Amino acid sequence: MIHQQPKLDTSPKVSDEVRKTTCYMCACRCGINVHMKNGKVAYIEGNRDHPVNKGVLCAKGSAGIMQVNAPSRLRAPLKRVGPRGSGEFQEITWDEALEIATGWLKPIRENDPSKLAFFTGRDQSQSFTSFWAQNFGTPNYAAHGGFCSVNMAAAGIYTMGGAFWEFGQPDWDHTKLFILFGVAEDHDSNPIKMGIGKIKARGARVVGVNPIRSGYNAVADDWYGITPGTDGLLILSLIHVLMKAGKIDLDYLARYTNAPCLVIENPGAEDHGLLLRDADGKVLVIDRATGELAPFDRPGVRPDLTGTHVQNGQTCHTVMHKTVNRYLSEEYTPEAVADRCGIPAARIRALAAEIARVAFDEAFEIEQEWTDFRGETHKVMKGRPVSFHSMRGISAHANGFQTCRALHLLQIMLGTVEVPGGFRFKPPYPKPVEAHPKPHCKVTPGTPLDGPHLGFVRGPEDLALKPDGSPARIDKAFTWENPMSSHGLMHMVISNAHAGDPYKIDTLFMYMANMSWNSTMNTRGVIDMLTDKDESGEYVIPRIIYSDAYSSEMVAYADLILPDTTYLERHDCISLLDRPICEADGAADAIRWPVIEPDRDVRGFQTVLVQLANKLKLPGFTDENGAEKYTDYADYIVNHQRKPGIGPLAGFRGEAGDKAGRGEVNPDQLDRYIENGGFFVEHVPDGAQYYKPWNAAYQDWAVGMGLYDSPQPYLFQLYSEPMRRFQLAAEGHGERQPPDHLRTRISQRLDPLPIWYETDQHGNEGYTVNALTQRPMAMYHSWGTQNAWLRQLHGRNPLYVPTKIMREQGLEDGDWARVTSPHGQIVVPVMEMAALNDNTVWTWNAIGKRKGAWALEPDAPEATKGFLLNHLIHELLPPKGDGLRWANSDPVTGQAAWFDLKVKVEKVAGPEEMTESQPAFDPIKSPVGTGPKTLAWKVGE
Repeated sequence: MIHQQPKLDTSPKVSDEVRKTTCYMCACRCGINVHMKNGKVAYIEGNRDHPVNKGVLCAKGSAGIMQVNAPSRLRAPLKRVGPRGSGEFQEITWDEALEIATGWLKPIRENDPSKLAFFTGRDQSQSFTSFWAQNFGTPNYAAHGGFCSVNMAAAGIYTMGGAFWEFGQPDWDHTKLFILFGVAEDHDSNPIKMGIGKIKARGARVVGVNPIRSGYNAVADDWYGITPGTDGLLILSLIHVLMKAGKIDLDYLARYTNAPCLVIENPGAEDHGLLLRDADGKVLVIDRATGELAPFDRPGVRPDLTGTHVQNGQTCHTVMHKTVNRYLSEEYTPEAVADRCGIPAARIRALAAEIARVAFDEAFEIEQEWTDFRGETHKVMKGRPVSFHSMRGISAHANGFQTCRALHLLQIMLGTVEVPGGFRFKPPYPKPVEAHPKPHCKVTPGTPLDGPHLGFVRGPEDLALKPDGSPARIDKAFTWENPMSSHGLMHMVISNAHAGDPYKIDTLFMYMANMSWNSTMNTRGVIDMLTDKDESGEYVIPRIIYSDAYSSEMVAYADLILPDTTYLERHDCISLLDRPICEADGAADAIRWPVIEPDRDVRGFQTVLVQLANKLKLPGFTDENGAEKYTDYADYIVNHQRKPGIGPLAGFRGEAGDKAGRGEVNPDQLDRYIENGGFFVEHVPDGAQYYKPWNAAYQDWAVGMGLYDSPQPYLFQLYSEPMRRFQLAAEGHGERQPPDHLRTRISQRLDPLPIWYETDQHGNEGYTVNALTQRPMAMYHSWGTQNAWLRQLHGRNPLYVPTKIMREQGLEDGDWARVTSPHGQIVVPVMEMAALNDNTVWTWNAIGKRKGAWALEPDAPEATKGFLLNHLIHELLPPKGDGLRWANSDPVTGQAAWFDLKVKVEKVAGPEEMTESQPAFDPIKSPVGTGPKTLAWKVGE
């Protein structure tokens, strides 16, 4: 008998239309094809033509279907009618919501704009939200970078004009050794996965340096399970070994860095330790050919790394001289650092040897002529095939800024930045620090702020201080407490506002910032601050406006809710002015657009800001007669010009849509983006792909694209002169002086050459175990936890405990442990993990949810077994007895030091006696109620 094979349709029709846009399920911003049936989303796949993901899409991206159908979506504007935290709201119209918001905001702007604190979370439109805040006139604006990765971004820009991830990428086509420091799975995940696959197929090696071996580290060829917070010490030890072996790129250092620049020796004077400059302000070097002083960029000059110059009877040495003297010190030998790093000296030496072998023994050349900024033409481009990548893991410590600087120093010493096989910048980077704005803070009632809120200080004169020396910003950014805080300190806003330090505010306005739960330190304390009342019975923080797409934990603590759309229901702009999607070989930006219409009474937050601006008659949004310039965010994207010819989008500019970068407004620009798949790319021309900071062809192309107004060649900064200027102030020089209690800290921590130091562990006696969190690959925002598909991957989160501690405490998988810190305690389920630093515990971040939020069932595992480490972390360091509030932050940038947490772990009652993680908060009432037990529907036939 012949068996008939069943007839199967192996290519069923999944859609009757495909709409191409940009994913929002993490910060990769991949291109997606949204398949539609009967006007509904049926299927999401990657866009093969997109420059970011080239068709690859992860579980998060595919699960966008569930994101736009989540039962937790907010449905209409809400006005609080019960006490804060009760979750009792009344639905109102948008007209009423905008009237309430305008009624609160208008008097603030007219009388004292600083009484508004406007802070946004993981939105991707910060150039727009900052523009709104600047025109309102408040100095109190920032996004979430202060508790995410400002150390990485600021250290990169101050050192080499750009950093990892959005600023640059490895040269995947040529690298032979890829080393990751502190990288979890959430950032840039698809491009990194694709890149690792590509280089492994070529036989290249991957090395992971991370206390936790998961994700990228799990597929690494070698893994260094470092002690948290000691990455900088390891890196400086690698530099020591490489220097001692002569494995540094001297020619690269002489040509492209400030290593040959001369440092003034004038002890006790106000210029001691600054760089020697000519009358035009250009740094000076000794020309090897003449032995004379010369500006660094003079045509034909060959800078001498060992040159000296006598001035005022003192011998001025080069930056290189100071660098060698410091890092050849015995304190950086592998044997001296091994115990603190948790890595044997022999392994440190082995890693240094591997780096040296690949960088120098496997160096190669590309036959490509190019001309540098001194006018010298080079016949080839020299490649050093070692590349690095790093992220939050090394930056979220109180020594994170200097650690990130140290990593950049290592790259530069090897000559692996902007060369074939190394790390490459993505447009609009590289940019010298001088090309960035300085922060502004001058408040004038009824008028805009005097400039951008955020930027890069060059010295004490740029600090955001009032005339009396007190902080001008509610978060104390750009003050002596954290002078170089380029992204602000979002984690300190609520705490400072509640304390009235440095002053009281009237309205807290937040977007996508779950500050009553997983986006805050000291969760219980912040909840109390949001609900605290003064002696008159009024809330200490008088008014809170919040915007979100979902019924998060933060919603219950707001007075007015402005419901956002989901990402498939609105316009968004992924702009070169903000957080672009460029690759090293091309400038790229993208949009989102409403591929579906909301079925609720919600509006995109950016459009709501335009509508508020129009009602408030904000300059920049309205003309001199008060008439609106823009009706909504889409109108703004197309018609706003930051400067003539430069707008939010670089593509399809000009009346005919044929200009890139610079060009007149094109009214059909959004349609052109949609036709092109939602993105635009302009490729870097041949000969300009490498050596971008010094390559004349790249500089000219960047000017034509509007990335610069004029060529901006510059030197990498091994030695940071802005940091030395703060040290000089601490030594008593200059008009602006730090308070006495901060002089020593500034002098020690703002060293112009990268250093490593123990973080402030005051109050941690008895707490010896490191505790970390990281985001899982299947989730990025806390949003993912209520996603019906993604919940199946991470519905709960155990505390992962190394074998050593499991044995010491008599723990087995499924047991419960009490985890305590100087601030608090939690009781959580544990699971053994061998591939883990043996004095570190960790868990996934943002899995644990509060009962009542996110439309989850009361017995949902996220709300019963899931938990947060946030309950153990305080935004302030333990009191030192001096009456001062010391932020739990990096003293240079103010980045939240999440990963300095120390705990102790103890076994508690057996699993049969434990039913829920502790602490267990009372359920909060949700304006959207609870979702159905099952979420199912059929799209189309």
